[in-house]
Amino acid sequence: MNQKKIKLMQEGGQLLASIKTQLGSMVKPGVTPLDIEHHANKLISQTGGQPSFKLVPNYHHATCVNVNDSLVHGIPTKQPFKNGDLVSIDLGLYYKGYHTDTSITVVAGSSSPKLQTFINVGYKALDAAIKAAIPGNRVSDISRAVQTTIEAAGYSVIRDLTGHGIGTKLHEDPYIPNFVDPNHHDSTLYSGQTIAIEPMYSMGDYQIKIESDDWTISSLDGSLTALVEDTIAITSNGPIILTR
Repeated sequence: MNQKKIKLMQEGGQLLASIKTQLGSMVKPGVTPLDIEHHANKLISQTGGQPSFKLVPNYHHATCVNVNDSLVHGIPTKQPFKNGDLVSIDLGLYYKGYHTDTSITVVAGSSSPKLQTFINVGYKALDAAIKAAIPGNRVSDISRAVQTTIEAAGYSVIRDLTGHGIGTKLHEDPYIPNFVDPNHHDSTLYSGQTIAIEPMYSMGDYQIKIESDDWTISSLDGSLTALVEDTIAITSNGPIILTR
């Protein structure tokens, strides 16, 4: 059963990875989050699957698009991206009975060494966390890999949001903090497990706030934030990245 699940999730994950890349390349000054949303719906419909996020109660979009200090759950708007905006796109695909979930952070238009370093640290943290996702390790090994990498670069990991298990449901156990939380149940990882590892971090403080739309979560101090995410399968032969 686990092999069948992983095979189907890998199939869906590859489709989602292609969609993620196409959406990321759309991010330019003058383009709107709603443009990203419309194209995501079109591409997902072509797979024969469904947008995972539209299966979340009371959320009506295929994507979450977040800009600058906005971190997660951003409702796509008509506000055009400006040159230098830091843009995160989060999306999921429900395909043949299983979900996959992934995120990308890019810059609209001209980047800078400061922004590029900030983004690159997230991917470095994600890769370190994936390497820690092996049978017999614990959730805290993933958390430690993210926290160590992000904080060594001088940034803050967000503490009130987590990665998660994923499969027939979009969000399953275990929940995976991006820091070593002594109060979190530290379960052992096992072969056949599928999880979404999701480094979320800011240039400033780790505290967050919920905006007036009751969905968008932003940094409390207004500092820039970023989000990167891949769905992976844990196997006895090492982790398989399903969404690249």
